[in-house]
Amino acid sequence: MKEINAIDFQSEVLNGGRVVVDFYSTECAPCEALAPKFDAMAELYGEKIKFFKIFRQGNRDLATELGVSSSPTLLFFDQGKQVTDSISGGIKKSEIIERLDSMLSPEEIIEIKANQKATVSEYDVAILGGGPAGLTAGIYLGQAKVKTVIIDPALPGGYMAITHQVSNYPGFVEAQPGFMLAHFMGEQAKHTGIDLKVAVDVTSVDLVKKEIVIDELETIRAKKIIIATGTSPNTMNAPGEKEYKGKGISYCATCDAKYFGDKDVTVIGGGNSAVEEALFITKFAKKVTMVHQFDKLTANQTAIDTLKSNEKIHVLYEHEPRNFEKVNGKMVATLENLKTKELVKLESDGVFVFIGFKANVGILGDTLPAMDKWGYIITDEDMHTNLPDVYAIGDIISKKYRQITTAVADGTIAAITISKEL
Repeated sequence: MKEINAIDFQSEVLNGGRVVVDFYSTECAPCEALAPKFDAMAELYGEKIKFFKIFRQGNRDLATELGVSSSPTLLFFDQGKQVTDSISGGIKKSEIIERLDSMLSPEEIIEIKANQKATVSEYDVAILGGGPAGLTAGIYLGQAKVKTVIIDPALPGGYMAITHQVSNYPGFVEAQPGFMLAHFMGEQAKHTGIDLKVAVDVTSVDLVKKEIVIDELETIRAKKIIIATGTSPNTMNAPGEKEYKGKGISYCATCDAKYFGDKDVTVIGGGNSAVEEALFITKFAKKVTMVHQFDKLTANQTAIDTLKSNEKIHVLYEHEPRNFEKVNGKMVATLENLKTKELVKLESDGVFVFIGFKANVGILGDTLPAMDKWGYIITDEDMHTNLPDVYAIGDIISKKYRQITTAVADGTIAAITISKEL
């Protein structure tokens, strides 16, 4: 894998035939999750397409010129012209393959696919998800000498890994960077001897047969499955949001706030995540305007008090976004005043969205466990679902509080339950 810079761009990319470029950043969990997928694709497609990496922080002018405003971002070129659409954020291997295949002839695709071989792996327990809940379950099961695998499309840590700091996890006097807590938990899980299959694509899940297919090639069979797939950030479904994702609209302050030094930023939301991430963004931005649909913030009072004492932050209450567009390099949000119904324009250099989460049940196949009316999985006190030998833990389950500490407790309970049952 060759790393290039802006000076090399003309010769290596624009004059390089068929090329894919990864614009990455440091302290960026999605970038780290993409890296092994990108390396695997380079090994598979490397004879037909060139693969390069560019450090975005060190090549900002080039990134800006190419419209790259989120990390990671993949751009695809053929004979000096950008082809297909770019992809950013939590990139799936299937998304990369789809775009790479579009650059090749049918004969070339057949030749490449012929080099891939299917495999089958057997485990006592397969854990879907490597956040705090899944990692804790893995630690307990590994220590109990239960043959266990953790499967995750990203790297260990889940949403915790892209939280800039965690101030209420027991055992740490000072607030901890989320990625460091993720690192500590992941290393502890590895040391117990369990397998971790991370940065993979989950192709299919059959909770009845207890089979999980990853990367379209490996079938994992288990006696028991723990669902720990967590939640994902909600989107607004406003016109322009999808089009400008990674090109002016971001969902990860840890990944992208560093690129807004002395600039104006818009933050959508008013809960704990929105307030905490807005405060983090002020370390870089000149001004942060928060847009919140209610007449007061819904975060905890400590966070609200800290926000109110920060002169860089202004809150626009009782407004909601209705449209996003880019004008002369600026992001322009059309907002509706929910009291007067008046539409106003808010211009900034970038938009960050933090409006809550939804349960990640989409990958679980056709036969789903029983869920509550909000789409979260129902369990008993031992984390059993209504499906035989299927458990659920962490933010994915129906419960009152979703915190790292409650996720860790769920993982503990499920692992001890399974250890006794096996």
